[in-house]
Amino acid sequence: MSHLPPLSPRRSAAVVASVLVAVLAGSLPTGPASATPGASDAEGAVWAWPVASPHPVVRPFVGPPNPWSPGHRGIDIGTTEGSVVTAPDDGVVHFAGVVVDRPVLSIAHSGGVLSSFEPVVADVSTGDAVTRGQTVGVLDAGHCADRPCLHLGARVDGEYVSPLVFLGGIEPSVLLPTRPR
Repeated sequence: MSHLPPLSPRRSAAVVASVLVAVLAGSLPTGPASATPGASDAEGAVWAWPVASPHPVVRPFVGPPNPWSPGHRGIDIGTTEGSVVTAPDDGVVHFAGVVVDRPVLSIAHSGGVLSSFEPVVADVSTGDAVTRGQTVGVLDAGHCADRPCLHLGARVDGEYVSPLVFLGGIEPSVLLPTRPR
């Protein structure tokens, strides 16, 4: 996608480092999680949160052991019904339409990164350029059974990773000694 602007060297390094940390950590967190408000301001955050604060993570990313195995390939963010959904970063709308029975939106970002949102009734069309923070749609009802929520997914070169990698919600890894001193 040559019409996407390249990441700056600093942001590119942050994305690569964050993805590497997520891969080495098994794309955790896998237990109950709650994102802290303002995490988009955290060190290492590349994306802005797509919904207004507070934005608790009500269901975490659970990467499958194999691409065909069950898992939760994104995070569910608690919000209010009818919430405005914004682009987490600059990109081009990859898809805006209905998949099976729900409205889905995906945005292609530079560096082979794709964000996806559901259920979102899009205000944009496939091929539209979007900027970070731009309104791209409105949350529709029906994803979480017990509360309104937005499902946010992230892929890097086709492989699912936790969106928290881009939102700054994964703690950096700490290397421990492998041998006694």
